[in-house]
Amino acid sequence: MRFIPHTEQDIREMLETIGVQNVDQLFAGIPDNLQLGNKHLDLPPALSEIEVISALRQIQMRNPDPEETSSFLGAGAYRHYSPAVIASLIQRGEFSTSYTPYQAEVSQGTLQAIFEFQTMITMLTGMDVANASMYDGASALAEAVLMSNRINKQKEYLIASSVHPEYRQTTETYLRGTDLRLINVPYSSDGKTDFEFIRANLNDRTSAVILQSPNFFGIVEEYEQLGRELKDQNTLLIVVIVEPLSLGILKPPGEREADIVVGEAQSFGLPVSYGGPYAGFFATRKKFVRQIPGRLAGETIDRKGRRSFVLTLSTREQFIRREKATSNI
Repeated sequence: MRFIPHTEQDIREMLETIGVQNVDQLFAGIPDNLQLGNKHLDLPPALSEIEVISALRQIQMRNPDPEETSSFLGAGAYRHYSPAVIASLIQRGEFSTSYTPYQAEVSQGTLQAIFEFQTMITMLTGMDVANASMYDGASALAEAVLMSNRINKQKEYLIASSVHPEYRQTTETYLRGTDLRLINVPYSSDGKTDFEFIRANLNDRTSAVILQSPNFFGIVEEYEQLGRELKDQNTLLIVVIVEPLSLGILKPPGEREADIVVGEAQSFGLPVSYGGPYAGFFATRKKFVRQIPGRLAGETIDRKGRRSFVLTLSTREQFIRREKATSNI
């Protein structure tokens, strides 16, 4: 926000309105020893703009450059190249002037971008439908847990200990005050999830099994056979993807029996930004679309026969009865 200083007349009118003669009277309630007044702070001489930039660069050089060294801080927040055209495109009015595209006829740019994002996520994950995004990957996982409970009404979850610890912590926070329960699944010495533990602990109360692949240790989990077995148990398979670029070379979760796929979209060009905020993605099977959190952008034809985009599904608690809503995102 730009700084617009008060004129002398502005100051005089404000002082008259509150009934004081001058600015000193305005601050008379502050003890003299706490007021700066005419005292001078022991500050170094002012620097020019170029001197400030130089000084800040000297401080910056004391830090490792993530472009020149491998950094694993954040365990999933990595610096990726982002084409310069992206910064230009996101300043266009279709993106910068709209909060939420409630009025479709004036939000076609935003809605088309969301629709194309959803399409890309479904292509990468091999799922039927994806929503318009989530706050981040961790909250996407927590919402997936709540969604699975809405689908099968069961209350226990087997979650691999090789799932990103911050994702597990976020999910635990979401479940506080509910009767839903997480059961941690151990991993072996080679970093793989103990699938035999999962099989031994499956029961008619198990709502979902939660796996990450590649997991927190970078191990690709082979969960396809397990996914087939879960279908017979009425148990969902939730797959977490913290590094979505892996989907460019790995078989997509949708072809490996996953029911819900969630993850973090930071790798798609978002800056590291001290660890966030980023953007989560959420994809699932078509048969579960009514339980998906957030909102979906869809493609249609307007009354003049033109290709158009609209909000197709928005079961947020801001839009429908709270007890019927799937989320408040």
